[in-house]
Amino acid sequence: MYQKILRFRISLSGSEPEIWREIDVPDHYQFWELHVAIQDAMGWLDYHLFTFSPRKQGPTKGKPIGLPESEHDDSLIAAWDLPVKKYFTTLGNTIDYIYDFGDNWHHEVMLVGMFLAPMDSDYPQCLIGERACPPEDCGGMFGYQNLLEVLSDQEHEDYADMVEWLKGHAKNYWPYKPELFKCKKVKFADPYLRWCKAFNQPYEP
Repeated sequence: MYQKILRFRISLSGSEPEIWREIDVPDHYQFWELHVAIQDAMGWLDYHLFTFSPRKQGPTKGKPIGLPESEHDDSLIAAWDLPVKKYFTTLGNTIDYIYDFGDNWHHEVMLVGMFLAPMDSDYPQCLIGERACPPEDCGGMFGYQNLLEVLSDQEHEDYADMVEWLKGHAKNYWPYKPELFKCKKVKFADPYLRWCKAFNQPYEP
């Protein structure tokens, strides 16, 4: 018996050198589960809003995919209601993923592979990637570039404050090494548990 796997390449737009990941997820995943996998692979902390913006009409008819404000909100499609395989039908299909509407981290998510794997294989998996994820709440791409500039010069007037901010962050980013990324350190959370915590629902495995 086999399961179908979808392979995605996620690239953080505007990053130079490029910050990117390649992940495999089961094809039964819906967009909420893909969101959680992207968060974990990239290294975000998942405490901001997000949306997927389709680049083709397809099953969404152009509507964004994300978190509805209520069950009557028809301005977007609930991320847990749409299987990713209904949108990603062909290699090269791409969608825009925006995380944190303040910092506006824009990602390009592209389907780069489809294959069969043994049923007893564990997914999702992170295969490869480059460079560390920017720290949460650092001010978007402009703030991130400023952070790198400050950290590159210990004599910079903001160096001490930046180090203190990184140390006191919820994740404790210090020492921050922008060039470092290790796939083996990626741990994927249970998407259902993440959903229960996000919406204060009881967890029923």
